[in-house]
Amino acid sequence: DDCKKSSMDEGTAGSEAMATEEMSNLVNYIQPVKFESFEISKKRNRSFEMSSFVETKGLEQLTKSPVEFVEYNKMQLSRIYPKGTRVDSSNYMPQLFWNAGCQMVALNFQTVDLAMQINMGMYEYNGKSGYRLKPEFMRRPDKHFDPFTEGIVDGIVANTLSVKIISGQFLSDKKVGTYVEVDMFGLPVDTRRKAFKTKTSQGNAVNPVWEEEPIVFKKVVLPSLACLRIAVYEEGGKFIGHRILPVQAIRPGYHYICLRNERNQPLTLPAVFVYIEVKDYVPDTYADVIEALSNPIRYVNLMEQRAKQLAALTLEDEEEVKKEADPGETPSEAPSEARTTPAENGVNHTTSLAPKPPSQALHSQPAPGSVKAPAKTEDLIQSVLTEVEAQTIDELKQQKSFVKLQKKHYKEMKDLVKRHHRKTTDLIKEHTTKYNEIQNDYLRRRAALEKTAKKDSKKKSDPSSPDHGSSTIEQDLAALDAEMTQKLIDLKDKQQQQLLNLRQEQYYSEKYQKREHIKLLIQKLTDVAEECQNNQLKKLKEICEKEKKELKKKMDKKRQEKITEAKSKDKSQMEEEKTEMIRSYIQEVVQYIKRLEEAQSKRQEKLVEKHKEIRQQILDEKLPLEILGFMSNESIS
Repeated sequence: DDCKKSSMDEGTAGSEAMATEEMSNLVNYIQPVKFESFEISKKRNRSFEMSSFVETKGLEQLTKSPVEFVEYNKMQLSRIYPKGTRVDSSNYMPQLFWNAGCQMVALNFQTVDLAMQINMGMYEYNGKSGYRLKPEFMRRPDKHFDPFTEGIVDGIVANTLSVKIISGQFLSDKKVGTYVEVDMFGLPVDTRRKAFKTKTSQGNAVNPVWEEEPIVFKKVVLPSLACLRIAVYEEGGKFIGHRILPVQAIRPGYHYICLRNERNQPLTLPAVFVYIEVKDYVPDTYADVIEALSNPIRYVNLMEQRAKQLAALTLEDEEEVKKEADPGETPSEAPSEARTTPAENGVNHTTSLAPKPPSQALHSQPAPGSVKAPAKTEDLIQSVLTEVEAQTIDELKQQKSFVKLQKKHYKEMKDLVKRHHRKTTDLIKEHTTKYNEIQNDYLRRRAALEKTAKKDSKKKSDPSSPDHGSSTIEQDLAALDAEMTQKLIDLKDKQQQQLLNLRQEQYYSEKYQKREHIKLLIQKLTDVAEECQNNQLKKLKEICEKEKKELKKKMDKKRQEKITEAKSKDKSQMEEEKTEMIRSYIQEVVQYIKRLEEAQSKRQEKLVEKHKEIRQQILDEKLPLEILGFMSNESIS
């Protein structure tokens, strides 16, 4: 009874404790630690430690240090969890952190939104075990990966995916319109939200037919982390079903894709009929080569056709050479006398072994067209090759930014001259005022002395008054004149000294200003030169591509002309001539392209060398003197 009572009190706690103990024996524990930095984690190098990041912190680390985050996840585990402000239990997009190699990307499972659907679609594969192995290059220590890359990853073959939505089956039992949306999720460069949307079917949800142009994902950089989502909606936007497929698991061909509901549970009848093409990504520059490799029979037939067309032109050129060499010979006699057979490189040899006179020996020389072939090649290349001249220093000085800086410096120098001119004017006014004050004081005092002298002259008329006053007044006037002269001399010396100091200050200010302006102009001219030269090199690449296209266009036109000429002959002869024509044509094409590329390379080397010379000229001593002279002239004007 006591045993029963204790078991009733415990309930299932006893069995749960035993189960927990058994489960814990199977678990490898991970030690949680606070994340400090990627450098410290790399230095510690402890694979049993794990750090947790709130989604905002994880996104910050992913944005600032994407490569370091990937390297960190190679060494130890990381866990991402939703931020606490998601009161509606919404989810962030887990693809962001899968791209960085995060092992545990936690979501709010109570909300089945798009992020949760992608999570369930991703882990549906690998037997629904809940585990997916990261791509190899995200596990190997000798490989480095940037989740924000836009180019091809070393060792990974990018894919080209084409999806054509053909029709749907049993999408809804209602009489509503339906449409399909196609999304791609993966790296930022691969992600395309709502990349494609079909037209809405009119009131047909049982077997709608769209039959529209396929949506092409030209370059999927990382197929192992990308997934394709095909979703079906009613015309009002109500969700019907969807399917999330990893790009790596998609196979080409026609497929019925059964749809799933929001919780990734299979729907009984709804399905979408699609046609999918999966190829390795090939850049546009190599598309012709890949097409030839994928369909070699068609390529060989095309080449044979071109060779036969070219052979006809070679034979016609030989006949024209014979007619020019024997103008008096009748057309009927010429073939019987000297019959030629085509040989390599267009050189013709006669079939007769008998000795020939000099006039006949001339006929057996190589055809003029074959001798001048290199010259013709060069002429054709020169006709498409554009002359690119480096911008001179005078042209660089005409750039808007440099002219703007020159105007600014001219204005600053002009303002400096105005300030010193204003100071000089003020100083002259000041000295004029002092001169007037001294002059007025002198006149006032002299007038007073003269007045005193008049009074003294009246007293002189009185015989009883003494006669010594006149000599005193004359002495005072002389002293006053001497004092006045000394004051004026002192004022003039002071004025000259102040003007000299002011002129020296102006001279040194202008000299320093010009020196600073020269430095700024040289730096600006150097920056302008680098910018213009970089733009010119970029433009040169575009010019090279245009020249190749123009060369191909001219060669294709030439080929069409030869084909037209070959068609005018009888069928048996035309086939033989076309076979020979295509052989020489292929060699000609390769030589033309090779020589064009060599000419373009030489042109670029010359341009780069010229750019270096111009930059060196900017740094030479002559250029600062020229700029200084220019500015002096501007300041004088």
